[in-house]
Amino acid sequence: MTKFSSIYIGSFLFLISIFSFFNIIYSNYFDIFFNIENYIFTLVISIILGVILLYSNWSNVKKITLYEKIFTVLLGYILFPLIISVPYFFGIKNISFINAYFEAISGFTSTGFTIFENIKQLDESLILWRSTSQWFGGIYFLFSILLLIDIFDKNLKQSFTEYLSFNYNEILKQSLKIIIIYSILTLIIFFLFKTINLRTFDAFNLSLSIISSGGFLPVNRIDYLFQSDISKVILSFTMILSFFSLFLSYNLLFYNKRKINFLSEDFNLLIYLLILISFSFVFLNVSNNFPTILVAVTSSVSNIGISFLDTPNNLKFVFFIMVIIGGSFFSTSSGLRVIKILSLIKYSLNNLLSHTKPYQIYSNKVILMNKNTEKLDIDKYFFSIIIFIISLFLLTLLLTLSDIQFENSFKLSILTIMNTVNSSMYDISNFDFHSLSILTKIYLIIFMIIGRVELLTILILFKKFLFKN
Repeated sequence: MTKFSSIYIGSFLFLISIFSFFNIIYSNYFDIFFNIENYIFTLVISIILGVILLYSNWSNVKKITLYEKIFTVLLGYILFPLIISVPYFFGIKNISFINAYFEAISGFTSTGFTIFENIKQLDESLILWRSTSQWFGGIYFLFSILLLIDIFDKNLKQSFTEYLSFNYNEILKQSLKIIIIYSILTLIIFFLFKTINLRTFDAFNLSLSIISSGGFLPVNRIDYLFQSDISKVILSFTMILSFFSLFLSYNLLFYNKRKINFLSEDFNLLIYLLILISFSFVFLNVSNNFPTILVAVTSSVSNIGISFLDTPNNLKFVFFIMVIIGGSFFSTSSGLRVIKILSLIKYSLNNLLSHTKPYQIYSNKVILMNKNTEKLDIDKYFFSIIIFIISLFLLTLLLTLSDIQFENSFKLSILTIMNTVNSSMYDISNFDFHSLSILTKIYLIIFMIIGRVELLTILILFKKFLFKN
């Protein structure tokens, strides 16, 4: 491990200690003493490990390789849930380590699968801990994209920065910007929920979940919290915030014509979203329950996955397609990404047309993008889809061999890789994760991490270890 990796991991360990401290204060203020010693234990562990990593004499390599960066990101996805699982393991009776780790991984990857059948059986400090684990996972995911910026193509990188390669000063600047914008958007969501008279505890937990595209809820059913049409519309709006780029609000506030590239991807996303909403309003609003369908649409495109019980489950195929496509390159949502799909469609059509009209020259420029997509970037997009298909096939096979019905295995595999919670609109809301075998939970844990790490990094690692020459 290099000095850079130790500082990167150590910094997030201190962030865990801050969340532990907040939970200690919350538990002490509301006289919830049952779990307070577990948060103290978590606080001590995270601080000790953080100090060890920050002050150990690691090798100080000036130039960090891409493989070192990928290793650092993957290490965080394994190590941090181990620490997050401490309050679950020691605070809940008769819970196994694998169940505690599964819940921690599900929260940290913002997936939302849960082993708890009744959330109300948990004390409020643990519910808060679940939500903060998602918020922490969301910001770690954004920092991971920043760290792995070199694997992305120029068009995607220019959608939020004019730097094609970051030095340490630029990384620090962008990191501070991420923390500030991410926190402000969380507060905006919280205050929007308060305008519809949500309980402060529920509003705060939901704001932490939604900004991170997470699926954990502070209640068993979201129907209890959002009953009026206006509340459902506000919920839909808040979920859109995690669909667009994190920097959208910042780029609009400090708009500059010379930096129009910063808004290009979000313009394409807006067109895509408006088409989906218009299509849903015209063709899917058969029961005059458009606010409910609007929640399902925005929840699917942002890879959150929460929905109401009266959402028509005959539309689950449409919702699954939205989940697979996903949202913005620099958002907390997962998915293959809209801009990649558009670039591949444009490139494929141009290749077909070039055979019918060989003397014509076609542009691979996606609408509102100033530059053509290069062939190397098209190859990256294509390989990302191939890796997704392979991952989907492999996980479906493993789950089917674990005695899970094939249809449920297939649906669960899509949601796992896309880090989207199971809900009624996917017709898999009552799936029992608690009774799964240890091996099956390990499968899901591995693929939740694979889904959260940019799929292209998996290809890079294969190239490193399988094709060394």
